[in-house]
This record gives sequence, C-alpha cells and structure tokens, in this order.
Amino acid sequence: MVPNSYKHNNLVAQRSGCATAMPLVDRQILLCSCNGAISIDAAALAGALGLPAPPAIRTQLCRREAARLGAAVSTGEPAIVACTQEAALFRELADEAGGSHLLRFVNLRELAGREPGGATAPAGIAAALAMASVPEPEPVAAVSVRSAGATAIVGPLDAALAWAERLKERLDVTVLATALAGGTLSGRRDYPVRRVAEAGITGHMGAFELSWEQPNPIDLDLCTRCNACVRACPEGAIGFAYQIDPDRCRSHRDCVTACGAVGAIDFSRARVRRSERFDLVLDLGAEPLIRRPHPPEGYFAPGRDPLDQAQAVIDLLGCTGEFEKPTYAGVDSLRCAHSRNSITGCTRCLDVCSAQAIAAHGDAVRLDAHLCAGCGGCATVCPTGAIRHQYPRAADIGLRLRRGLAAFRRAGGANACVLFYAAAHEGPMMELGQRGGGLPAHVIVLAVHDVASVGLELMLGALAWGAGRCVILAPETQPEGYLEASRRQIEIGERILQGLGYGGGRLGSIVARDRQELEARLGALEVAEAPWQSAPFDLPADKRTALEFVIDHLAGQAPQHPGEIALPADSPWGSVELDREKCTLCMACAGACPAGALMATAEVPRLRFLERNCVQCGLCVATCPEDALALASRLSFRAQARRERVLNEAEPARCVRCGKPFGTRQMLDAMTARLSGHAMFAGESARRLQMCADCRVADIIEQPGELTVFDLPR
Repeated sequence: MVPNSYKHNNLVAQRSGCATAMPLVDRQILLCSCNGAISIDAAALAGALGLPAPPAIRTQLCRREAARLGAAVSTGEPAIVACTQEAALFRELADEAGGSHLLRFVNLRELAGREPGGATAPAGIAAALAMASVPEPEPVAAVSVRSAGATAIVGPLDAALAWAERLKERLDVTVLATALAGGTLSGRRDYPVRRVAEAGITGHMGAFELSWEQPNPIDLDLCTRCNACVRACPEGAIGFAYQIDPDRCRSHRDCVTACGAVGAIDFSRARVRRSERFDLVLDLGAEPLIRRPHPPEGYFAPGRDPLDQAQAVIDLLGCTGEFEKPTYAGVDSLRCAHSRNSITGCTRCLDVCSAQAIAAHGDAVRLDAHLCAGCGGCATVCPTGAIRHQYPRAADIGLRLRRGLAAFRRAGGANACVLFYAAAHEGPMMELGQRGGGLPAHVIVLAVHDVASVGLELMLGALAWGAGRCVILAPETQPEGYLEASRRQIEIGERILQGLGYGGGRLGSIVARDRQELEARLGALEVAEAPWQSAPFDLPADKRTALEFVIDHLAGQAPQHPGEIALPADSPWGSVELDREKCTLCMACAGACPAGALMATAEVPRLRFLERNCVQCGLCVATCPEDALALASRLSFRAQARRERVLNEAEPARCVRCGKPFGTRQMLDAMTARLSGHAMFAGESARRLQMCADCRVADIIEQPGELTVFDLPR
C-alpha cells in the first residue's frame, strides 16, 4: 500500500439526514496541487468522502513525484488521478508498471469550481472525486463495421483528381466527377473516373450506396483516351477531360466516327440510374450530398477549403479495418406509440433524429445502429420510454450525480447548480478555468456524450438529490431540433415546479459561443436555494417509473399541493375527455392504446381509463370513428389518477334471435342509421342489424328468394 493514498469501501451517510448510506470512494486517490495552482483542503475532503485520514497532497506528481503513481498502480488497485493535462504521461508511467487500465482521470484545476477569492472550492473537489469513483457502466452490445478502403471521391474533377493521386497507393479510390472545372485526365488508368449528375447517397461506413446518372455522351469507362475524338471535333467541344461541352457541340457527330468500334460515344444513350457500393466517401462539393447535422461515420464533407480537405483525408485514412460501434439506443416495439392500424400517433423520435437513424417499421419504429450518433435525443422525447438510451443509461448518469451531490453537501456545499455539458465541447469551460475566474463554487459540472440525452428524469432528479438548479450547456453547433426538444423538456419541468410552489428558473439551458459568454451567463444565474431533503433512491431503469419517483419526492416536500397541474399540449402526462353522447363503446380506442391507459372489459360494454399510464400520444383520438375523444395534458396528483376509472359503460344489446349479447344500444342505433339505405337491410331485413353475426348469416340462408349481393347490378 502506498502511503497517503487510500482505497475505501466504507458506507457514508448523507449529510441531508437520509437513512440510506452509500459508498463514495472505492479506489485510491492521487491528488496534486499542480505546483500550488489549486488549493485542496485535505481535512474537508476526508470528511466529505469518508476517508480515514486526510489524503496527501502532491505538488508535482507529473515531475519529481512521478514515481508515486507507478508505485500506486503496482498494487493492482484502481486509482483516481486528479489531473487530465498529463494523462498521456501518467498512462505511459502506468504501462511500465503494468496498470494503465487501473487509472481514471478527473480535472480539478479547471472544472472543480472557484470561491469568490479564487481558491478552489472544496465542495466542488469532493463532488468531482465522488463522481469519478463511480464504476463504469456495464458494456452494451455493439455492431460491427468493416471498411476495406473502397473510397468514392465526389466533387469537381480537378480537386477530386488531386486527392485521388495522393490516396491511390493507400486506398482503392474511384473519382465521381460532378463538374469538369478545367480538370484533365492523365493517360494512365490508375483508378476509375466517372462523370456523374444528380448523385445520391445512402448507407453507412462499409456500406455506402452511391447512385447517379451519366450526363455526357462519352462513357469514361469505355473511353481509351486515344484523343481521336478531340482531334475530330470541328468545334473543339471535347477537351482533355474527355467530355463533350453541349454548349459548343453542333451535332456533326465526327467524334462518333472517330471513336469507331470502341463505342465510348453515344448521343442516344438513355440517362439510366447507376449505382455502386463504397466503404468511405470523400465529398468535395460546395454543397454536401448528406445535409444533416450528424452524417454517418465514414462520410466526410469538408467543402472546398484545402485545409479542411486535408484534415478530412487524415481522418478518412483512419477508417479502414474492422470496428465495433456501441448500440447507443434500443427500441421496445411493444411500448412504442408511433402507430396502430396504419394510423399515425407519436412521431417525436422521428422528428428529432438528426442522423436519420430512425424509420417507421409497422406500428413501431426501427433504429439503425450503424447510423445512430448516440446523441440520445430520441430517448429524451419518447413519452413511453420505448426508446432507451443505453450507452450510457440515464440511471448510470444519475448514480454519478447523486454521489457527487452527496459529497458536495458533506464538504459544506449548499444549493448546488448542476451543469450538464457535452464531453466533446468543454472548450469554453476549460478557458474559463484557465483564463477567467473559473466556474462558480456552487456549480457542479457533469460530462455526458451529448446534452440531447439529458431528459426530464435527470433534470428533476438533480433537484430531488439536493441541487437548487439544473442547467444544460449546449454547444453552438447543437442542431436546432435538439435545442427545441431540450427547451420543451425544460418548459414541462418548469411548469411542474412552479405548480408545486418551487418557483421558476430552476431548470434552464445555455448556448455559449466562447468563454466570455459562458462567464456572463453563469454569473447572471442567482443561487437557487434547495431547502428540501435529498431523495434516498437511484433512478430506476424505466423512464416513466423514474419520473414518477422524482416527481413524487418533490411533491411530497413541496410548498404547494395542487390536485393537478396543467401542462403544455405535447407533455407525456394527461387525461382523455370522452363525449358519452357520441361514444358507441366500439372499443377501437382501447385496441389502439399502446400504454394500457384505455382498456375494454370483456364481460360487459365498459371503457376503463388509467391516467398514470396515459402518454398523450393521440392514437385514441385519431382512431375513434365517432370523434368522441379529446386529450387534456396535465399532471394529476389525485388518487384517482392511479386507479382505473370507468369512462363509459352501457347495458349490452342482445340478439333478437338467440339472445346473446353482442354490442351496445348506441352502436346498434349508429349502425342502423348508417345502413338504413342499404338494400341488404331494407324493409323486414332491417331486423338483421339487431342480430349477432352468426344469426345474421343463418337468417340470410333461410330466405332463399331474397335479394343478395350477387343479384345487384355491376
């Protein structure tokens, strides 16, 4: 055991008084003040994390005290290193000791928060270390991607040829020229060159399908580049790109004669659609073929800037081989509220996905794991929890957050503001810690793969665990669809909090272009008090259950106790309003409900409703043939919201022939009104509408002289 570095398994009770205890640290902690750049209160940290003694504070762990790290990992126990700047060096040192896999890094210098005087906040340090100690989530299934390097270079001929010449020795390249732009083909056939128009692309890395039309009479695949056509053309309409300029051509067709048996020139050739499969695509056009915020991996569209093109080529060269990609999200088709019986209900995930990885599939949706960018926006907007963001899960992020907030309080912190940010877009915060005054002392930062995955269960969960405010830091490049989805989640959460008497402004979002804007936005946030007791639970895996847990916890300590709170129209909670005069109890709505909120009763005509299950997808309203239903978005705290209640019922109508119940009086009256003019139910035959299906058939057979459908004129 290395002196003054610790591994702990003790259970630490929460400062809030919660009876539930939880381990905050289960690994060694290697702290460094970075040559005195940050101040660390070892005694406060020991109390916050439940350490048996204050930890040692190194000053130059990456220099003269580097041997400490090698000695620590040589024990075989995992360790947290309080530095990210020298992570590469620390991994190299750990490799020599055979333990690089044991290290986890956390940035205290820039991201732990600063007191007004500039000193590092002890509560922020405790929170960061507690969150870093949480074990990594269980691995999820992955999809395999294989790229052999077959690359399509699409764009103007001159630029495409220039990059093809550089890449031909390392990749199997094909040039798809969208414009001639003065390009000239060489006399060597080192790679295919094709002239394309109206190009399109589908697929993903390892399986891109490019399609196009050949717009020119000269087929470059057949052309031998003998220059006979160039010499024969009297107008000079054919250059050394071996394509005919239609504006100069006068249809002498001397070029066709000169080409002869080669047959590369054909003015009558139909413009048929051609296609070819590629592993990678380098799109050099000014307007990319794929115009969406999250294009598939293996597709690079740097535009016309040479530096951007060079960077794209560097990235492209790293995309050959076999790869595994996490299955970021999963779909439970049984819970999906997209469609029933060809009637569309919920389309939230389809509308928000910026990678076009989600498509309708029968009554549910299907997710293409190869296209999925892992942003999690689909799971955020899904009202039923049918789409689960599983890498990482909300429950895994919630566990880190809960432990961080517990350590924050034990270190003397109060009224924390949780700031979610995308791990790939931490630049403004890093600059704020390096050049500005640093993050405020009460701000706890938590990195996620993409802030689009931060849904209402995590935001309200942060408050339930003792934070006073929760804010999402969105990058400037965040797609507008995801920003709008986050704003809608915040709007719903704010409506709930205001209805419970907690006031407004506890949930919010920030889009910061640079350090100055971030500093100003964070400085404008007033400290929001959190006087309530923190929740003793972790988030359940099911989204609806998680939301129910956190809302019930906040409602139990709320200043106000309303019976219900009115919510925006697209909220995932609510009731349905039924017009009993219109309802015929046909039960079409119950058959369409994907959440089990509307239920039919087998024994009698009775429609039941369970409000806690309703997700406001609208399928019942769209399905009802009588237009008898309407949605009412709200969050009800009344006991009846958790109990089934009868919306409508009627005495069953009995068959006039056999006496068997087979419908309701309302349904029979509606049927009679609609079919009264039909020949099959005219006169005495109208009584068949009062019969069950079996007796109706028997009655027709017993009347042989009666008009049938076969007697009607065609």
